Amino acid sequence: MLAFARETRLSETTFVQSATVAGTDYRNRIWTVTGELPFAGHPSLGTAIAVARARGETEAAHYVQQTGAGLQPIDVDLAGGVTTASMLQEPAIFGAELDPADAGGAAGALAALGLPATAADSDLPPQVVSTGLAQLVLPLRSLEDLAHIAPDFEAIRALVEPRGAFGVYAAYCDPGAGTARARYFFHDAGVGEDSATGSAAGPLCAYLARHTDCRAVEITQGVEMGRPSRLRAEAVDDRVRVSGDAVVLIDGTIDF
Repeated sequence: MLAFARETRLSETTFVQSATVAGTDYRNRIWTVTGELPFAGHPSLGTAIAVARARGETEAAHYVQQTGAGLQPIDVDLAGGVTTASMLQEPAIFGAELDPADAGGAAGALAALGLPATAADSDLPPQVVSTGLAQLVLPLRSLEDLAHIAPDFEAIRALVEPRGAFGVYAAYCDPGAGTARARYFFHDAGVGEDSATGSAAGPLCAYLARHTDCRAVEITQGVEMGRPSRLRAEAVDDRVRVSGDAVVLIDGTIDF
């Protein structure tokens, strides 16, 4: 699986297998070019749509997928010309907030992205949050700061690994409007920046629900890469539902 993921050179490659847990429809194993992930958001949505198509669904389908992080219910809507999937991620787990005065904390997080300390959102502290995969949520002061990011991947690794996080989700948030613009950086330069990160959109939504009155957010990501995406997230009790649209690019058969 790792060899095949490296061959695709995609952010993630998924492999659908028979479920090993009762009450689930399939097992989803998710790989980057450097290793396996216990969970990821966008690959889960895309995989559910691929499963629905392979099983001949034409209107809607409901699945429970098995991943290394647990079991996630996913709904697929294939009607209306636009294929959409939504998933309930795992219950939110909140780690420690990063101290703005600590050189290895908030200031270090900003420095790892090539930003000054003044780029921090003064009302929203950086915090590690997980809804299946721990991510460092880093709110920024402005869209200009988001555009000026120059990531240092070794510094990102040194920042997130001791905190049990996988990457940094830098976001300019407008809780009143229910919108955010984000960029996501893995801890590994071999993967780099991601254009759509459901496993970070969930933590951002849970974070905003905890720190503000915002419980639903539409996130734009990937603009600076020339690969714009739109993710929707909504806090539902102790979990977050993340949804997005998908487009099928290729169908084919691989011979080994």
